[in-house]
Amino acid sequence: MLSENQMVRIKKAKESMYTGLCTVVEYRKVKNENKSTGFKEEIILEDVPCRLSFSSNSNTNETSIFNGVAQIIKLILSPDVKINPGSKIIVTQNDVENIYKNSGESAVYSTHQEIILELFKGWS
Repeated sequence: MLSENQMVRIKKAKESMYTGLCTVVEYRKVKNENKSTGFKEEIILEDVPCRLSFSSNSNTNETSIFNGVAQIIKLILSPDVKINPGSKIIVTQNDVENIYKNSGESAVYSTHQEIILELFKGWS
């Protein structure tokens, strides 16, 4: 087991590799002036240090003529940040901005958390 001091050093080392910033947006229910209920986007978090990681997963099948390759997009950030499933996440890394959605619960570790992302195609 690592000491608390070692964990802090590891966490700081991981955070030094964050080269991006993200903004977290949720689609929230609001009451309109006419008392009707509507929905609007609300920024929950802004300029959160993060890092995108990309990997691929070959989908091979011996009987298949076409072998597809799926890209896995992973957001890595501090374990102290709470992002709800289904949130819209705008990430700017290497001067490129992309819009994603959180596809589920994050994997939280003592030094960081990992969230699998999908390209944002609209609110569900």
